Amino acid sequence: MANFVLVHGAWHGGWCWREVVRPLARAGHRVHAVTLTGLGERAHLLSPSITLETHIADVIGVIEAEELDAVVLAVHSYAGMLGTAVADRMGERLAHLVYVDAVVPKPGESWSSTHASATREARLAAARARADFSFPPPDPAVFGLSAEPHARVARRQTPHPGHTYEAPLDFDVQRVARVPRTFIDCTAPPLATIDVIRQRVRDARFWDGHWLPGARVVELATGHDPMISAPEALVDVLLACAA
Repeated sequence: MANFVLVHGAWHGGWCWREVVRPLARAGHRVHAVTLTGLGERAHLLSPSITLETHIADVIGVIEAEELDAVVLAVHSYAGMLGTAVADRMGERLAHLVYVDAVVPKPGESWSSTHASATREARLAAARARADFSFPPPDPAVFGLSAEPHARVARRQTPHPGHTYEAPLDFDVQRVARVPRTFIDCTAPPLATIDVIRQRVRDARFWDGHWLPGARVVELATGHDPMISAPEALVDVLLACAA
């Protein structure tokens, strides 16, 4: 039996993992789908006081409260920042870190560091225009979704706390690199804000040469929300990471 902790990306909530949680649980594993403060069913808590550290604490809190060890931690998109922090601070509790089309930062970078300047400026301008300092979700079409999945995600997305966007994350790459890592590259269509990351994770020089020895890249021919568009394929990769 494995312990899975699943962490959604920006604008999403624990709801997005539904079609992943069910088959993992049926296979006999413990599964916890975290909802970050201010998002999903916790959207009523949205406020300018939410920071990157708030969301890191959300993930660490689940691992500690549930007394989990040998965790397969799957982090989607923005939550790559959180997974990296958890691996740095409590890597001994992790069996595998799975970056699901996620941010993989360098020390001192923020979520926004690899984004185009126009993207950064638009998100920050949108956040400054709201009392809760959040920015609105995009059209799910950018995730490669259409028809019912598009409508489902569009209904459920909520604004994202803006103070998580430019917050830098300091960490020790050698500590994080002690945790086995898989990067899931969602290629059809590829999301533009992950372009820099998908190049990094194939570069032997990344993290001063500490990334590749304990990491692999798996490609999925689906869009940025594989838990919605290709849950069976995603489950197969997660189970392989737990083996």
